[in-house]
Amino acid sequence: MTSTTREQTPVTVEGEGLEVRTQDIGGGMSVMFMRAAAGTDLGPALKGLPDDLCQCPHWGFLAKGRVRIRTKDGEEMYESGQAFYWGPGHAPSMVEDTEFVDFSPTEKVNEVVSHVKAQMG
Repeated sequence: MTSTTREQTPVTVEGEGLEVRTQDIGGGMSVMFMRAAAGTDLGPALKGLPDDLCQCPHWGFLAKGRVRIRTKDGEEMYESGQAFYWGPGHAPSMVEDTEFVDFSPTEKVNEVVSHVKAQMG
């Protein structure tokens, strides 16, 4: 069994009001701790992925803020205190200062994190 805290998890993306920490926790899954300032839109950093959207599924809990999730089918709003599932094909935009933790397949989340880092250059 593996456990970690936000502070123990390494920063994998940082800049422009965004901090992403990810760590493999075993079983083919990784944990992601994200903090993002109001107005942070990850859509531009996802350009170049299929449909210009994140293709990694995420299961998580929104601890603070509000997030608008854009998909090919429209938009949904998520608020503090909600557990969520964001399936493949989404782009988050932070409506308020936001903090969440999610769990995702390690291989998929690493692909997206690498892409986002390259886009943010």
